[in-house]
Amino acid sequence: MAEDRRDVIEVLKHDHREVEEMFDELTAESGAERRRRILDDVTIELVRHSVAEEMYLYPWVRKHVPGGEQIAEKEIGEHAEVERLLKELESVDTTEAAFTGTVRRLIDDVAAHIRHEETTLFPALAEHTGADELYTLGDQVQAAKRTAPTRPHPAAPQTPPLNKLLAPGTGLVDRVRDHLSGRGGH
Repeated sequence: MAEDRRDVIEVLKHDHREVEEMFDELTAESGAERRRRILDDVTIELVRHSVAEEMYLYPWVRKHVPGGEQIAEKEIGEHAEVERLLKELESVDTTEAAFTGTVRRLIDDVAAHIRHEETTLFPALAEHTGADELYTLGDQVQAAKRTAPTRPHPAAPQTPPLNKLLAPGTGLVDRVRDHLSGRGGH
């Protein structure tokens, strides 16, 4: 089992590539129902990824990376905007022009966020964090993603301790709703 472990940077970069692939699929798709299913999958992945980062990565960055407080605040602010866009997209018909415009803003915002994390945050994290801690953070992020919410909750707390207390319960409710509706089951 230990050989299956990945450090937090590997885990998060893998998530980034998955989201980029889903965005490619979403922008290439023209069928309304299929676009909604792809957007649901994007939403599930982005929300789980963001919650896990907010629970474990950003608190670590605040404490151990020079300038970490400002970095974490910037990243959390970007998450809030992405979550707002995802919430907006929940109620927009996939055939409307507003859908395409909002998806474009979402893709652009997420791409900028990924670029910043991979060119600035991850190198700083690697420089100021030992291998054991990177693997522990990887384990924590992966565990958090399993219980994290799957729907946008823009008003939910984004910093510990409240996010660590509330996210698993919210995640359970979201997964029950997803199961009952068939959302994300493709």
